[in-house]
Amino acid sequence: MDKLTPLKPLPSLCALAATLIIWFLIPVPEGVAPNAWQLLALFIGTIIAIIGKAMPIGAVSVIAIALVAVTGVTNPGKPGAALDDALSGFSNQLIWLIGFSIMISLSLNKTGLGARIGYYFISLFGKKTLGIAYALTLAETTLAPVTPSNTARGGGIIHPIMKSIADSFGSKPELNTSGKIGRYLSLVNYNINPVTSAMFITATAPNPLIVSLIAKGTHGSFELSWSMWAIAALVPGLCSLIVMPLVIYLLYPPEVKSTPDAPRFAREKLQALGPVTLPEKITLGVFALLLVLWAGIPAMIFGPALAVNPTTAALIGLAVLLATGVLSWEDVLKHKGAWDTVVWFSALVMMASFLGKLGLIGWLSQTVGNGIDHMGMSWVGGTILLTIIYLYSHYFFASTTAHVTAMFAAFFAAGIALGAPPALLGLILAFSSSLMMSLTHYGTGTAPIIFGSGYVTLGEWWKAGLVMSVVNLLIWMLIGGAWWKLLGYW
Repeated sequence: MDKLTPLKPLPSLCALAATLIIWFLIPVPEGVAPNAWQLLALFIGTIIAIIGKAMPIGAVSVIAIALVAVTGVTNPGKPGAALDDALSGFSNQLIWLIGFSIMISLSLNKTGLGARIGYYFISLFGKKTLGIAYALTLAETTLAPVTPSNTARGGGIIHPIMKSIADSFGSKPELNTSGKIGRYLSLVNYNINPVTSAMFITATAPNPLIVSLIAKGTHGSFELSWSMWAIAALVPGLCSLIVMPLVIYLLYPPEVKSTPDAPRFAREKLQALGPVTLPEKITLGVFALLLVLWAGIPAMIFGPALAVNPTTAALIGLAVLLATGVLSWEDVLKHKGAWDTVVWFSALVMMASFLGKLGLIGWLSQTVGNGIDHMGMSWVGGTILLTIIYLYSHYFFASTTAHVTAMFAAFFAAGIALGAPPALLGLILAFSSSLMMSLTHYGTGTAPIIFGSGYVTLGEWWKAGLVMSVVNLLIWMLIGGAWWKLLGYW
């Protein structure tokens, strides 16, 4: 008989206790509806369970959906309507955009195209250790628009390439030779990930949620399209990607600085992969098609009649890969990560959406805004303070999605209440939602994979993360703010 999979006792008890305390013991604040406060109790309990990993995130989310339906907090006295509310997240197009995109990204590993792209860049730029760092940066940036799982991209595709390069120079943790090249490349490998995640809506799962929250927070007056996001992130993103390998080089210089054999090693790997196969060519074609459709190029050339919804574009791409046999339906069914994302994303989007509809987010933002306002700050100082608090509170989160869901809407609304330009504030908080990943060895799914390979000590990781968070924040707030002003976004 199979063993039962138990709940983790401590995080489960913490989640349950927090829910019950908020629901029954803390008085409902003035101006907040009782059912909104009860939904907040369920929401906070869900976030605590996710942060503490009481159960897999999908399982926690199913329980949350069930509790919303059973308690009827979104629609008291109307069980049928409450059930519709609880399941409403599954009708969100952005959720399916991410789900379909994750399924599409399977083709990168299955066909070997992801590894081929990585080794190709190393064969071109790998004569110096710094060149290898930039080759890894180019490879991940190339993959970012079509890999919404930043964990799959940084940990599943780029990290094995980085490890094979380090191993070829005899730089291995078990030999105490990480300082040769492995420590440096490992830190670069990880710190590419937050920046590329910030650069495209489809580069990490929480980004579409942020787009939705910004649109709701501005009542539809500022809606980010795929191309608007990418253009806004282009200049600060490139600046961060250029500066980051240099900063880490100064912090932890590799002992091996010249790597004349790396291009040869990469070419040998490419030869082992053989000629570009038909499945790889089809995958490249699908990715090119997606970028064209997501960027809205048909509409730009032929008019709005040929505009293609981003989720429809992703569905077309997946359909092509299935029709051509690059992916099989079994491949899609077996990709638990994609289906898991659809489930937990639906639950969190649903709860966050109803917290806004029931007025809780408005009340919370006004409370935070009043607190900052009493400090006598202008909207500029308030925006900086909100951003710093928002970003560095990620030390307390092991999930960017949980962090975004818990804090983004309230902080965005608080900044608007202080008079901050909605577009400027929204973009700063949106990009900070990815940049904050750099801080810890548990900040996102990519972190434990790369940290677990053993090239970097905990102290080295946290020091690099803190330094890069400051560098990135300055780049994106100063250079980014000027760039967005030039674009006319604010």
